Amino acid sequence: MRTVERIMALNRQVYDDIPQRPLQDTPQDPRPHPYRATTPHAFWFIDGRKMDFAIEGVKWWSLIILDGYSRTMLAGAVAPTEASWVALMVLYTACLRYGVPQALIADSGGAFTSNEFEAVCTRLQIDHKPMESTKGESYLNWMETHFNVQRRLYDYQFSLSTTPLEFEQAHQAFMELYNTTAHQGLLKDRCDPPIPLVVLGEAKGRLYTPEELTRKFSRALFPRTTNPYGCVTLHSYHFYVEQGVPQTQVLLWVYGEQLRAVLDNVVLAEYHCRYDWRTRTVTEIRDGIFYPTRFASPQGALIPLTPQESLVLYRPRTRRRQGHKSVATQQLVLFESVRTG
Repeated sequence: MRTVERIMALNRQVYDDIPQRPLQDTPQDPRPHPYRATTPHAFWFIDGRKMDFAIEGVKWWSLIILDGYSRTMLAGAVAPTEASWVALMVLYTACLRYGVPQALIADSGGAFTSNEFEAVCTRLQIDHKPMESTKGESYLNWMETHFNVQRRLYDYQFSLSTTPLEFEQAHQAFMELYNTTAHQGLLKDRCDPPIPLVVLGEAKGRLYTPEELTRKFSRALFPRTTNPYGCVTLHSYHFYVEQGVPQTQVLLWVYGEQLRAVLDNVVLAEYHCRYDWRTRTVTEIRDGIFYPTRFASPQGALIPLTPQESLVLYRPRTRRRQGHKSVATQQLVLFESVRTG
């Protein structure tokens, strides 16, 4: 059975540009790894990697969460930046699928040490353990090591991507291939078969209901269900997301002055917004940007999809009428149009 380590060894033999580090330069530490898990979901590892190729002049990032016991890649996403909203999105997806871990190991980058990320870990009672790569602590984060597997196993396929959609599809294919391929580390642990998804099995971490989990992310996350035309409403603002996902729950992530509509870790649409953290309500949404994704409707969109032509509708809440009045009242406008240009 061909394992990931064997594939990496073959790559080193074929490609001369892969550095060959002498064995004497690698210190052998007999001490056990401090975050070596003996059960699933004891330690999760999260990290991001800036890719070696560019899409339209921009080098995108790959963010992945790894379970330390089974080596399963639990969730991942691609994005143009390594930002906190991406890290939170990946963390939410992993927790929704597998429950909450006991501890999360990450580097000390801003995406993983922001107040928003730390607050979510605190509310989920996750022991967040940042480490510093500049102090020789890279070995503590197993995900950083597994990015070497990604680099050697799938970078050529990644480099063929010319659009974010193609990169996202290649990223999903890589994770599926990795999770179903025999792993040398699991072989050394005498797992039979040494395949990440099989070793993980049906094991779950600390479980929350979807509603409880949403409340833990409540300061940044708003689940909404699209209408038959792919539109959603948030705090009286009605706006377009994606026609190809009618009557489907999407996640609205608010971070800074950006609101992003996400489905299965894929950004469908992005808007500029103003959010009042005291009242926890959106006070403005404008300038929509829409991305081609695997969820796009084959029939095309029914409304214009440029920032200049996109339309956000504001529907204020109506006050309850007190008593019955016989006096005729003027018919009110159903929607107020908010200009975006």
